[in-house]
Amino acid sequence: MNAIRYYSKFGHSKLMAEAIEDIVGAKAATVAEPLDQPVDLLFLGAGVFLGKVNGAVIDFINTLTPEKVKCVALFGSCAIVESPLPQMLQALKARGIQVCDKSFTCKGSMGPICKGHPNAQDLDCFRQFARSLTEMDFTKTEAQA
Repeated sequence: MNAIRYYSKFGHSKLMAEAIEDIVGAKAATVAEPLDQPVDLLFLGAGVFLGKVNGAVIDFINTLTPEKVKCVALFGSCAIVESPLPQMLQALKARGIQVCDKSFTCKGSMGPICKGHPNAQDLDCFRQFARSLTEMDFTKTEAQA
């Protein structure tokens, strides 16, 4: 079973999360909605504002355990800072949660900076990324792989 969670201040992460619903086989939901059952693969996305990922994302991560989530695939968008992913990665690693080696970041508009992003091409690339991960088997633990 897969899940999608995101935090979206300007709508970019929501747009991205909704773009992969059919591929992942799960409805996108905000990080305000806790996981109600264990998942094999969690797609977790956010943007960055004033150099930081929103605290709600970290609060959500702090509810996760390795028993609840086998692996997390990170995604996000940004206009100025290179990526929101390192902050999420650090929080997940601190909880002992496995994070996929692959992640996805694209431009996200902030006023005139990166205007129009994420665009159709960004979303197509994100769908390809999601499809490649859903074809992997996360039901095995690292020891079994």
